[in-house]
Amino acid sequence: MSASEKGCGELAGRIAVISGGAQGIGRAIAECFQREAASVVLLDCEADTLAVATRELTGCRPSSPVSSVRADLGNPGEIQDAIERVKVLNGRIDILVNNAGIELGKPFAQVLAGEWDRVINVNLRGAFLLTQAVLPLFPDTGGAILNISSVHATHAFPDSIPYACSKAALIALTRNLALELAPRCIRVNSICPGYVDTRLWEGYLRHSPNPAALAAETAALHPIGRRGVPTDIGEAALFLVSDGASFITGSNLVVDGGLTIRAYA
Repeated sequence: MSASEKGCGELAGRIAVISGGAQGIGRAIAECFQREAASVVLLDCEADTLAVATRELTGCRPSSPVSSVRADLGNPGEIQDAIERVKVLNGRIDILVNNAGIELGKPFAQVLAGEWDRVINVNLRGAFLLTQAVLPLFPDTGGAILNISSVHATHAFPDSIPYACSKAALIALTRNLALELAPRCIRVNSICPGYVDTRLWEGYLRHSPNPAALAAETAALHPIGRRGVPTDIGEAALFLVSDGASFITGSNLVVDGGLTIRAYA
C-alpha cells in the first residue's frame, strides 16, 4: 500500500461536513478526507444512498468516524435541522464542502419558473443557507469552506442556463465570503470540475441517442485525453482545505483535464 493510500493524517482531529456526500464527487471528497483522518459528516437528500455510503466508508476505515444526516438543501427547515444535529453530534465544524447540486438540461425557452427555482434553490440558495447555518460552529482558530462550482460557470454549453447561472453565482459567493470571513481565519475557495464520470453523467449518457459516440466525443474534448473521475476532484478538494493551502483564499481552481483551455477555430 502506498503512502497516499495509507494517508498521512493531514486532517486529523478536524470535522468536515460535505453536502451531496453520499455519491459521486461528494463521496470521493469524503473518501479523501477520511483517508487523512478527518471525522466526516455526510449530508444528502437520498436516505438509502446515504446509509450505504456511511456503512461502506465506515467499513473501509473504522478508525475514521463517518456519520450522516439526511437533508434536502431545497428545504431551508431541513438545512437548519441538519446542522442542529451536527452540533449535537460533534459540537463544532472545521470544514464545509458545498457540493450538492442538481442539473436541468433544457433549452432556455422551455424552462419553467418552478424548474429554475428548484435548480437555484438547491445549488445556490442551499449553499448560502448551509454556510450561514454552520458559521457559528467554526472555532476561533478558523477553518475552510469549499464550493463545488463547474466549468459551466465560465463557459457556455447548450441547454444549461439555470445550472450555469447557479454555478457562476457560487464563484461570486466564494470570493465575497473569502473577503468577509478572512478576519475569522476561515478560508473560502471553489473548484470548477470538467466532465466527471458520476451517476448524473452516466444517466445522461444512457439517454443519449448514441452513448458510445458521446463518450468518445466528450473524452476527446479534454486535451489530457479522458474525462475526470470523482477522485480527481477529491484530491483537489483535499489540498484546498489542508494546511498546505493556508495562503489560498478567494480562489477558483479549474480541474478539467484542459477542457477550457482549448481554442476552437
